Amino acid sequence: MTDDAPRVDKPEKPHHLEHRKRLRTRFLKDMGAHMEDYELLELLLCQTIPRRDVKPLAKSLIAKFGSFGGVLSTDATRLNAEPGLGETSVVGLKIVQQAVIRLLRQEIEGAHVLSSWQAVVDYCRAAMGREKIEQFRLLFLDNRNRLMADEVQQRGTVNHTPLYPREVVKRALELGASALIMVHNHPSGDPTPSKADIDMTRDVRDALSKVDIRLHDHIIVAKSEFRSLKTDGYI
Repeated sequence: MTDDAPRVDKPEKPHHLEHRKRLRTRFLKDMGAHMEDYELLELLLCQTIPRRDVKPLAKSLIAKFGSFGGVLSTDATRLNAEPGLGETSVVGLKIVQQAVIRLLRQEIEGAHVLSSWQAVVDYCRAAMGREKIEQFRLLFLDNRNRLMADEVQQRGTVNHTPLYPREVVKRALELGASALIMVHNHPSGDPTPSKADIDMTRDVRDALSKVDIRLHDHIIVAKSEFRSLKTDGYI
């Protein structure tokens, strides 16, 4: 006796679903340590774009912004303008960026900042090294050189940010700080201090010294480099 009913094949799963499963398996082997940037980005985009092959999108974003970090640090408005990226995906990317910044910040919270110098630099580069406009950040320290407050004081243009010594002194006194570290970024990618940077740093140092507050350093960060005005002998 034979079964004459026509056989109905089960629909095949979309190729990208099996690909995603393989990506997850590879990631779990070593937490992504040996995955390419586009693969990590692809895996992240899978969480917010569930019904589409996102490998081409991940590759195009890496090509445009240079790296996984470059994508994460790109301004949300600019990311929203990218074809294939919606608000949910952009929010997901910015959450990861903020998680990285907070993890690095926690490395210096409660620590003796001068003994954790690389952690300070890593945090500052993550927080502002890829910003497209200049900004000034002040790290206020207590009398044991522990971080009391971390504040962005000013935002400027692509190559200039005004910082007023009297405002720095005023805020330091309000917080009861004993010392501070100045940080600002150079969007050009070159952290070399300008004459204006050096002069302004010395003006702030002199203003702080009048109220017995010490300026430990002025760090200039860029995407992949940094400079210390103290190490360079300017203060």
